[in-house]
This record gives sequence, structure tokens and C-alpha cells, in this order.
Amino acid sequence: MTATTLEPSSHTRARTASEYAGPRAESARAVVQRSDFQMIAQHMFGLMMRNVASDGFLVEDPVEQGRFAKPGCIIAAPSYPANSPGVDQDYVFNWTRDAAITAMELAASSMPAKPASGVEPLEDYVRFAAICQGNAIPTLGHACFTIEGNSRPWTEQNDGPALQTLAILQAFTQLDEPTQDLARQVISRNLDFLIGAYRQQTTNVWEEHSGYSFFARAVQLRCFREISTNTIGVTEPAGCREAADWLRNALASHWDGARYLSLIGDAQPPTDPAGPGYDPNIDIVIAAIYGDLPLTDTRLLATAAELRKHWSDPASPAVYPVNLADQKLGIGPMLGRYPGDSYDGDVSDPVQGGHPWALTTCNFAELYYRLADGVQGTGSLPYDGLSAPFFTQVGIAADTPARDAAAALEQAADHMLQAVIYHSDNLELSEQFDGTTGYCRSVSNLTWSYAAYLSAVRAKTGLTVQG
Repeated sequence: MTATTLEPSSHTRARTASEYAGPRAESARAVVQRSDFQMIAQHMFGLMMRNVASDGFLVEDPVEQGRFAKPGCIIAAPSYPANSPGVDQDYVFNWTRDAAITAMELAASSMPAKPASGVEPLEDYVRFAAICQGNAIPTLGHACFTIEGNSRPWTEQNDGPALQTLAILQAFTQLDEPTQDLARQVISRNLDFLIGAYRQQTTNVWEEHSGYSFFARAVQLRCFREISTNTIGVTEPAGCREAADWLRNALASHWDGARYLSLIGDAQPPTDPAGPGYDPNIDIVIAAIYGDLPLTDTRLLATAAELRKHWSDPASPAVYPVNLADQKLGIGPMLGRYPGDSYDGDVSDPVQGGHPWALTTCNFAELYYRLADGVQGTGSLPYDGLSAPFFTQVGIAADTPARDAAAALEQAADHMLQAVIYHSDNLELSEQFDGTTGYCRSVSNLTWSYAAYLSAVRAKTGLTVQG
């Protein structure tokens, strides 16, 4: 058996502006050709798998040496303060949300099954999920677990059980019969919890504020919708369809007339309890990727347009300098989380305005890819007064032919992925990129970053990687 080594790394070192102005700019186009996306995805799948524990590939607790991850544990990143200069966060834990999103990519890949059995990493994932459920304190919505599957002091996030259910539904046919039986049990426990929790406030996806979360509601809605049509033998709980209808109406209540609000409280009209600067929030776009939110919803597109403008428009006071430099190379932009962000991996030294993230940029690119596919397939464009800024940003007008509009959307997505690859650390992805220099920063080798890239490329190509 081999344990992963968490040695000191320079991946998250913040480079200076003078270092940024090196030879990389001259070779950007040669390095990030669009035809390379699928090949790079294959490589990134291997990088992602380094964060997935098995019985032959162990992750050791960096704080308590001699304690190892159980098979199926998916750590958020192999980064912790002792090996990450300038970072004070420990990510060697299993977040239910991150692990589920990663498991979706495992299920989407072409991983071989063992003889007369199933796909081992997916079976390990289900077994570890069951362990975490048994140890979840205080509720099944507990967001974060140790590498052995015990609850660590953290927040309750009611999106986790929904995403975990969606991941297991996707993986189900790749499990052997005993693991399928366990999978049904895990799903049923999640559904029992969600039926009692979907109307409640929760900690949001960024783990900073609590309220009625747009992201949590969107993934819960998708979960209930897929359960209502499941064919794997999971009994649909009483009230499931009523819950889906309620959530669909609740999502609409997040619209403030200009954008979807990330969080709302009980006030009427709805306001964001996080306060000014938290909207527009990229979690609305992420909700469209992982939840039940039509890509043709022009309120979604209006929100997305605000986000892109905030970080890429030269006239915006909050534009990332790296995006202005990348414009000259024909790549980008890269996107952050929300306008008032200050997190950069070191909570003791906040940076006002934050930085672009790999996963948010990839998820936004996937929005473009999926929308391009829909426009191409239907021959129609969801163009109205709300969505006009979204389409104008990529050169699409109301009378642009569907084929040309689809091509423009795909090209916009390609430019975003090109920027992610160009600014990667030799194809390794950290959590964030420096908003000025473009170099990787914050925690290194973030699992969700790889999963988001894989998902975006699959949306573009329709191809899976070889597991």
C-alpha cells in the first residue's frame, strides 16, 4: 500500500507582476489550442484521482500522522498550512458537496469494472458515504468529515445530501448488487432528511452566511425531480412532488428585478442577509450546472452577464488586471465568486475583491457550452430584454442565426478554458488564480477545480475520459 505524500509545495506561492511578464505570454496560443481540451481532460482526471482514497492509495492525516483515509474518502485538496506558504486553511477533509461533484465525474468516466463486480472507486464512494451518514452530527446535512468519516466541527449545508443522491443515482448501474443495496439505503436516508429540511434555511455553498440558499434549493429540486422518475427501486417519499413544486416557486422568489439573489431571508421584498456586495453571485451559475435551473431562463442569463461584466469590463472598477492582459491574448476572462469577496486561502489576511477561481470559470464556460448545444438543437435563442447583455458580451444580436450564435457561445467558453489552462501550474489547478498576476494561489490541487474542468470539456465534446 502506498500513502500519498503531502510534501511542501510551491504551487500556491503568489508570484510577482514582474514574474508574470515572462515568456509565457508569447506562447499562449500554442500552449492552449482548443483541440487539446480533451487530451488535457484525460491528464486532469489522473490529477483528480490523486485525491480519491482507495485500499491501495492512502491519504494520511497531515495533523495526526498514522491515521489514514478510508477507501472512498475524497479530500478537497492535499493542502494544509504546513505545506502551503501563505495559506492558513486545511483542506485534507471530505466535504459532502465536493465529494459528490467529484463522484459525478468518476461516474461519467469510462472506468473499468472488476470481474463479476462493479467500479471500485464508485463502490468505495458509496460505502464511505454510508459511514459519514452514520457519524453525521448534528444532522445529515453536516458538510464536512474527517478522512476516516467522522464529523468535524463545521456547518450544516442542506445541498450536500441532494448532491450525494444525484451522484449515486448517476453511478448506480456501475455498482455491484450488494453496493446497490447500500446505495438505496444511503439515498433513502438522504430523502428522509431532505423532506424535512427543504423549507429551512441553511449555510450557503461558500460556507459564509446562512439563509434560504438559491444553490441548495436548485439541487434539492433536481434531486426530488430525479427521484420521482427513478427506476432503481428507491421508493419516492411522500410529499416529494409537492416539495419539487414548492422549490420551483421558491427559486422564483430570489429574483429582485435585476438578478437572482444568492441568499434571501424572511423579509419582503426579498433581500440578501449577507448584505451588499454578495450579489451577483457565481453560485447562481453553479446552480444551473448542478441543479434544476433551465439554461434558457433569461433571469439566469441576466445574472451571469453582470458577473462577467464585473470582472472583465475595462470600465469596471473591480476588473481583474489579469483579464485585461488576457484579452490581448484572445483568452479569458476568468471569474471570481462575488463582488465583495476577500478570501484568498488565508482568512487572516483578506484581499478585498478576491481573485478568479478555476471552478467558477469552468462552470461558467459549461453554461456557454450547454446553451450553445441547446441553441443549435432548437434553432432558437432565449433573447429578450433581460438576456440581451449576456448575448451582447459575446457578439450575439437578436437576429443572429442560431448556428452563428451557437458558434459564438462555444468560442466564448473555449476562451475561458484556454485561460484556465494557460494560468495553471503546469496543468495543475489550485483553488484560485491571482487577480493581477494570473498565477495559481490559495490551496493547491483543488479536487473540485479538476471536476469542473472535466464537466465543462464533456459538455463541449460529448466525450468521456478513460478511467
